[in-house]
Amino acid sequence: MNIDTETLLCAVIGHPVAHSLSPAIHNAAFEAVRANAVYLAFCVSDVQSCLQGMRALPNFRGLSVTIPHKEAVMPCLDEVDALARHVGCVNTITQRNGRLTGTNTDGLGTLRAFEDAGVDLRGRRILFTGAGGAVRAVAFAMAERAKPAKITLLGRGAERLSALARDLREGTNTPIEAGALSGGVEKAVQEHDVIVQGTPVGMHGHDEGRSCIPAEALRADQVVFDMVYRPLKTRLIQDAEAAGCATIWGAEMLANQAALQFEAWMEMDAPRQVMRAALLAALGGPA
Repeated sequence: MNIDTETLLCAVIGHPVAHSLSPAIHNAAFEAVRANAVYLAFCVSDVQSCLQGMRALPNFRGLSVTIPHKEAVMPCLDEVDALARHVGCVNTITQRNGRLTGTNTDGLGTLRAFEDAGVDLRGRRILFTGAGGAVRAVAFAMAERAKPAKITLLGRGAERLSALARDLREGTNTPIEAGALSGGVEKAVQEHDVIVQGTPVGMHGHDEGRSCIPAEALRADQVVFDMVYRPLKTRLIQDAEAAGCATIWGAEMLANQAALQFEAWMEMDAPRQVMRAALLAALGGPA
């Protein structure tokens, strides 16, 4: 590509950020559509100054926001959409004429991944393990948009779990149940149609090769989604495949949330297959 005075800048900010796969995904997309744009990664500690600089640079079109800044950016924005306000954090910022708008694409990106897999969540009983930021985003998106029969949350941190259950009850019409992850997991799995795994268990460098879902509790008529994307096939995904379940990898969530970011910034359809292929290549998986 040719860098010139019209080149648009997009970036990811975090601390640390060197591990981010976002540059590979977004630059592949820009190249595919021949956009005059580039995507970089910035290790940022001063969020307020960063966003002031973004306002001052007309070509600075968009930001991906990662740990630990997803909450800290919110007071610096001109507008935060309703879903991101409910979730309580922002992972995407778009600039138009010096005005900064924040949203969260994790939940809606996950809904796209379920749609791609041909899974209809209407009337389904959904079980979540974990209560962190990604679970909040996906749970709110499913509760608000997918019309499930109920959502059950199982977590370890009582305070965070209680807060998420309260916020979902107050912000949506979906029936919400909550309980401890330490007990009754097998029974809970058996009573639900869709399993959403949102803890770090099974992640590369964090209990890799383990699962918090008992393999013997899985049924062939269930759908299993693991938010962990490295490795591509976690222990849970392997167990679910062996049980005959439909499975959705964490990489599908990551690729789809990035596609929604691209569409917000560039105001065109994202080359989703290109972005997915770039992510899988970066993870060392199949195209």
